[in-house]
Amino acid sequence: MFIDEKLPTDISYGMSGGPCFETEIVETHSGAEYRNIRTPYGRNKYNIVSGIKTKEQLDEVMSFFRAAKGRAIGFRFKDWMDFGAKQQFLGWGDGKNQKFQLVKIYSKGLTTEIRKITRPVLKTEKIFINGKRTRLYKLNCDTGELHFARPPIKGSKIEADFEFDVPVRFNTDQLSASMENYGVHSFDNIELIELVE
Repeated sequence: MFIDEKLPTDISYGMSGGPCFETEIVETHSGAEYRNIRTPYGRNKYNIVSGIKTKEQLDEVMSFFRAAKGRAIGFRFKDWMDFGAKQQFLGWGDGKNQKFQLVKIYSKGLTTEIRKITRPVLKTEKIFINGKRTRLYKLNCDTGELHFARPPIKGSKIEADFEFDVPVRFNTDQLSASMENYGVHSFDNIELIELVE
């Protein structure tokens, strides 16, 4: 289940966090290491506590938490450190395929991670075929899938500019607050974790 609404961006602006991997490290007697990559793709985790500065923001988080039933239901979240792509390569036309998935590619040296984008922000996208903008497509904002009216011709380069949200859920079923003074509340931790879709 998913609530197709975004946690208010003034709260997400104060967040901390980023991508997490899980690596198993085995060290031999000689000190050499063997590293086993258990999660090949980074899964984002965030803490939004520092973004809550007013009673109105606290009320909004409480509303989201209750609507999401704790960890049960996901929602949209803007990661201010990574929320867009420019001239992102999506693939080559073959004269048959009309569907292309929005992705964001992270490369360093010979290492590449291809991130599937499933929650693009509507009306931020610009789609290009061989460098020329086209409007002959539909974008599914629940999957990030582009559907062209006609298949791009063979050898044509498909690129896109776009912004996107991260599908997340709360990583707890209990939201614990302490009352430090009259009308002053504080939380130790409100963690969100990216959904794998």
